[in-house]
Amino acid sequence: QVQLVESGGGLVQPGGSLRLSCAASRSIFSTYTMGWYRRAPGKQRESVADISRGGITDYANSVKGRFTISRDNAKNTVYLQMNSLKPEDTAVYYCYAGHPYSPNYWGQGTQVTVSS
Repeated sequence: QVQLVESGGGLVQPGGSLRLSCAASRSIFSTYTMGWYRRAPGKQRESVADISRGGITDYANSVKGRFTISRDNAKNTVYLQMNSLKPEDTAVYYCYAGHPYSPNYWGQGTQVTVSS
């Protein structure tokens, strides 16, 4: 049973923007911190951003000032707004629910490619 469904990835030019969405079941969304990891080719998985149930956010230094994580409690959805995208942001982005160090649930991943 799919618990987290992601959407919004794609190909964008450097400097462009994308918004990722992750729809969760109500029980998961109301229980857990939500966040995003990414994995670039040949690199380790990297925590990108997370948001607690109360709306407290945390970001990787590499995306601070460019990415914004938010959650819509009415839609059980978490968003990752990505602006000023760089080629090094190219990765598969995974939504998760749970503790950032040990998530309980994962999305299927969505590819983000930043290239001219």
